[in-house]
Amino acid sequence: MKRVQLAAVQSARNTDNIVILAEKDRLDMLDATLAPHESAFLRQAAAQEVRSFFFPRSEGSVFVRVLKPEPDPAIAWEDARIAGNELLRELRQYKIDSVTLRNLCTQDRSLPFAEGLALGSYQFLKYFSEPAKKEKALHEIRIEGPTASAETILEANALLDAVFLTRDFVNEPLSHFNALQFSDAIKAAGKEYGFSVEVFGKEKIEALKMGGLLAVNKASSVPPQFCILEWNPENAKNAKPLVLIGKGVVYDTGGLSLKPSEGMDYMKCDMAGGASVVGVMAAAAKTELPLHIIGLIPVTDNKIGENALAPGDIITMASGTTVEVVNTDAEGRLILADALLFAKKYDPEIVLDLATLTGAAVRALGTQVICYMGNAPENVKAQLEASGFATYERLVELPLWKEFGEDIKSNIADLKNMGSSNAGMITAGKFLEHFVKFPWLHLDIAGPAYLRVANGYRTKEGTGVGVRLLYDFLKKQYLS
Repeated sequence: MKRVQLAAVQSARNTDNIVILAEKDRLDMLDATLAPHESAFLRQAAAQEVRSFFFPRSEGSVFVRVLKPEPDPAIAWEDARIAGNELLRELRQYKIDSVTLRNLCTQDRSLPFAEGLALGSYQFLKYFSEPAKKEKALHEIRIEGPTASAETILEANALLDAVFLTRDFVNEPLSHFNALQFSDAIKAAGKEYGFSVEVFGKEKIEALKMGGLLAVNKASSVPPQFCILEWNPENAKNAKPLVLIGKGVVYDTGGLSLKPSEGMDYMKCDMAGGASVVGVMAAAAKTELPLHIIGLIPVTDNKIGENALAPGDIITMASGTTVEVVNTDAEGRLILADALLFAKKYDPEIVLDLATLTGAAVRALGTQVICYMGNAPENVKAQLEASGFATYERLVELPLWKEFGEDIKSNIADLKNMGSSNAGMITAGKFLEHFVKFPWLHLDIAGPAYLRVANGYRTKEGTGVGVRLLYDFLKKQYLS
């Protein structure tokens, strides 16, 4: 299907469907666009807190959205995104496939409004027998006026493409997206967007002694993959690379520690962290971000079978650390540990890992918040949280106090791969911390990465969380 694109225009055409963003005390500025009786109706209704208006025309209808003034820019932009998404239902009802945005608010909110409108328009129609009949397409959002520069529009479109790519990956079923197919899709994305991709097969993974990835993959008929993505422009501003790691479990049964059936159908989403890393790399390459960025994605499924990893087994990591596997459903941290150990070779400026890692994170914070933890400097954490509010992919920091490490001590090995049921997202972080020798942050995206019910412009199923967040963070932390 044709995906929505943003465009900048100096002024709307007479035939355009115009969406006007205004505040209540600036409604008189609409008089040049509306007929006198329409202006009178709008003022009267707005006084009663009506905020959505539609004035039909034979050509070029007019939609008005009255936005509340908001001094906090992050909240103002999020309100605009939500309002943009809410317009979708009307556009689809009237089969409108392009609109022109005009901002009359004190603060220009047309770009976030367009972002919410575009993100909410996403559809995954690949497996319908007649996808054209299901398509409710919005093809173009034109932003009027001088504020939408060519650079701004290019960046916005790149981020939209990257989020849609990430959502597509997450929404793919295992039947069409096993470990080999996922790695092939990453290679294809590299060719399309301009970053390099190298994929290690099982033989190389064995040579590197990646004990976690090999153990999780034991019951699978599809070999594991280890994908290395790189964007390294000649004008890179950072001396040391920035490394992103994404969990790439294409399907998680829980292994012999089998998941309950009601949670099994959406376990195709357990590679959302890896998909988000691909999305960030795609956005960085498409915008030619002057940063050296490396992405590492360990890829496998977690199946059951006669060769499956069993609770109580001992595995050995590349570092020589031995791990007692007490729960085979705590597999993500095992493969992430391999990637963290591999990242050391790059002497990185920082490493950030993204993973749908724990149900504990969802139980603690729900589906709208990312929990994070790590040893990165406070200014780095502050910028990550600021980027979280700017993109409204918000984060809460959790502590990695040494006492939490007591819960993953084993009586027969160096570590256990899981502690008690208490603070499971933190003990998972403590497990990962054991393999870290550099500045590092761990982002548990289990809650917001995959939604059973849409949340505004965060569509049902894959949301693409992390792409906009990390792009904003990398740009502001290392280029500002």
